[in-house]
Amino acid sequence: MSVRGRFITLEGGEGVGKTTLAKHLRTQLEAQGLDVVLTREPGGSPAAELLRETLYGPGAPHWAPIPETLLLFAARAAHLEETIRPALARGAWVICDRFNDSTLAYQGVLGGVDKDFLSALDARVIGADHPDLTFMLDLDPAVSRARAEQRGEVLTRYDSAPPAFHASLRAAFLDIAKANPERCSVLDAAAAPEEIARQAFNTIARRFGLNSETPR
Repeated sequence: MSVRGRFITLEGGEGVGKTTLAKHLRTQLEAQGLDVVLTREPGGSPAAELLRETLYGPGAPHWAPIPETLLLFAARAAHLEETIRPALARGAWVICDRFNDSTLAYQGVLGGVDKDFLSALDARVIGADHPDLTFMLDLDPAVSRARAEQRGEVLTRYDSAPPAFHASLRAAFLDIAKANPERCSVLDAAAAPEEIARQAFNTIARRFGLNSETPR
């Protein structure tokens, strides 16, 4: 019987570099001889990707917090069943760009969805399959907005939200990290991508007993 893999999530506000870090970590972990699955939320499986389009695709409505939350958890349930749990069961390491902490921050703190309601969905959908480690990428929202504009990216409705929204979002993620110190590690996303990846990999190595020398 294979040993259960590890589940690592990347969280933070808009444009903080989660996708870039995920790719770096996949390269570093594969260099250790590990089977790595790179995935995202919402999405990450066929059914969940369809729900992603329903939530945020072209022509999608501006969902109210409760239906948006229910759709996110429906996508999460499919993602877990179709991708995450099978990967962990065969011993793979799963790196996920966003997971439940994003729902707690966006729909819970900012959307006003009741905490008990979210906890009940969490217990039913996620159960015992919470992340082993979460990296919170922390960045001044003004810096992330400037980065997106420099790259010429099309801004989403979240990107275009007022500064107060992004300040509250940043605080929400930091509060989650503070409340879960055994699981969460905060990274300064203002650093160079290679430095962020080095720090993240060293944390993984210490936590899970891997070779701490990152590949060049």
